[in-house]
Amino acid sequence: MQLTFQRLRPDAVIPQRATPFSAGLDLSACVDADIVLAPHEIRLIPTGLAAALDVSDAMLMLCARSGLAAKHGIGMANGVGIVDTDYRGEIKVPLINQSDVPFTVTPGMRIAQLIAVPVLMPEVSEADTLPETVRGAGGFGSTGTDAPKG
Repeated sequence: MQLTFQRLRPDAVIPQRATPFSAGLDLSACVDADIVLAPHEIRLIPTGLAAALDVSDAMLMLCARSGLAAKHGIGMANGVGIVDTDYRGEIKVPLINQSDVPFTVTPGMRIAQLIAVPVLMPEVSEADTLPETVRGAGGFGSTGTDAPKG
């Protein structure tokens, strides 16, 4: 699989892996000046990049950087972002400051991770009933919280 990036701005940073076996590529903020995220504020941060995969059965997934989350309370407002394989616009990251103190995003700061993920494309159908399972319609917490015994 090939992932190709286009710089939409000259100062955009082409994503790299932090180590040879890192699953994610680090995405960087492409901003002209510092952006201060107030406590609990959400801002869409541009990367200055567009991307293209050479396959149609994959997507790009945007994920929070664990260090920003654990040390500063900075996450992604939508939890996980999805970049469809046919999207060619700029990749932007919706950051949220979940802390009670301001956080500064600086030009070139690594703000998210980008991961290529396979996608199954099921045919959609409708039925009057679904096959029975042991769990059935049991929802949140229906399988308990205790560790399995045995």
